[in-house]
Amino acid sequence: MRDLDPDKRGVPFGGPVTLNVGGKQYSTTLETLTRFPDSMLGAMFRGPWPSQTDASGAFFIDRDGKVFRHVLNFLRFDRLDLPEGYRELALLEREADFYQIRPLLEEIRLRREEERAAASNAILHLDVECQQRLLHFTLRKGSQRYDLSTCQLRAFSANLFCTDSGFLRLMGDRLLSGAPEDAAPAAPHPEEARDHHLRLEWAPRPAGLPSAEYLKQKLRPLRALPGGHELTCAGDFIEEVLKFALSQGFRIDAIFPDPEDILNSRSLRFVRH
Repeated sequence: MRDLDPDKRGVPFGGPVTLNVGGKQYSTTLETLTRFPDSMLGAMFRGPWPSQTDASGAFFIDRDGKVFRHVLNFLRFDRLDLPEGYRELALLEREADFYQIRPLLEEIRLRREEERAAASNAILHLDVECQQRLLHFTLRKGSQRYDLSTCQLRAFSANLFCTDSGFLRLMGDRLLSGAPEDAAPAAPHPEEARDHHLRLEWAPRPAGLPSAEYLKQKLRPLRALPGGHELTCAGDFIEEVLKFALSQGFRIDAIFPDPEDILNSRSLRFVRH
């Protein structure tokens, strides 16, 4: 880094100021940087300006450049606007504390309280469906001979909606898709899809369907941790969700169609207060 010539640092109030924060470059104004005079940024740009600059002359700050976007937007708009499912609040809080922006720290505190309230009072809704169909495939019987074969296939789909997205992330971590040797997470985390929704699809391999044909059809089993045991029917899946939901403080609120036959239900509603 080189020192900027003090005689060449004059920037008119309202004029552009370029910052290099952890390798990411931002352009803003003195008015924005000094919005909160008691903050570290306010002190830096009201008094003697920072001496560290990069090769282009931008003022260098050795902090997280990605998170600084949200710090700067708070200075610009005086409100905290974060993407849905934002999961770096602790890091943002550390950066706000470093820059000593008290109003931003207060907004983060309020956001944390809202998240805790949403987690403690939550609704979980589960729908699961099974479709049975005939699967036709060919079996090689010799070098020049193939036979047409048929088997019954059960394909399952499940939709989970929960107001506590953290519960869905934990639920998703317990479910794996594929054979034991190549099992992978069964579905993306909610923040990679929709924050409060998780959809799963799977189909156990029928006894009469060869493994190669099963993979060719792009079918996958569903397994549950711990242990990686396969969920071969809707009841197995419901039991896994039920056990985990109860362990997380949920209780059953509604069962459809038969309240007396929970493992053969098609729809479940849980609540947590």
